[in-house]
This record gives sequence, structure tokens and C-alpha cells, in this order.
Amino acid sequence: MLDLREEKGGVTFRVKVQPRASRNQLAGVMDGALRVRITAPPVDGEANEACLRFLAGLLGVPFKSVELVSGHTGRNKTVRVTGRSARDIMNIIK
Repeated sequence: MLDLREEKGGVTFRVKVQPRASRNQLAGVMDGALRVRITAPPVDGEANEACLRFLAGLLGVPFKSVELVSGHTGRNKTVRVTGRSARDIMNIIK
């Protein structure tokens, strides 16, 4: 199950990113983190931006509503989304 935390300013959750995948897609949940496959390479922040854009589109929020809180240089990241509740996110992801 995805570990979602509703806080002031939005909902935070962990994301494990796999860059250089064949297509952008969800790959399930592992250890409370959402697994996301991204086609972009992990160079100059391309995978980070692609991940945030993918999540914004998936969750139906503007790109500016999805923020990378931590994990800028690794595969394990923490993301904050504004404009959606934890319940909304769970319903979209399942």
C-alpha cells in the first residue's frame, strides 16, 4: 500500500524512479513507495522533470502543483502534490 501523508500544503509520498524505460508508466507500489518508469535519462535533471510531469498528468493537476521535496540525485524521491487529497490520489493510482 502506498504511504501517503496529508500535510499542510499537500500530500507527500515516496517515489522510486526507473529512468531510461521503454515508456512512461506506473510499475506498482513497493515498500510504500510508488514505482514509476520514465523514458528520460538521469542526466541534468531530465528524469526528475519527466517524473514530475508524468505524475501531474496522471493526477490531473498542473505541473506546478507537483514538487520534488527530496531525492534530487537518486532514484528514491519524495514528492509533494497540492490540489489533491490522499484519498483522491489513492483512487487514481489503484
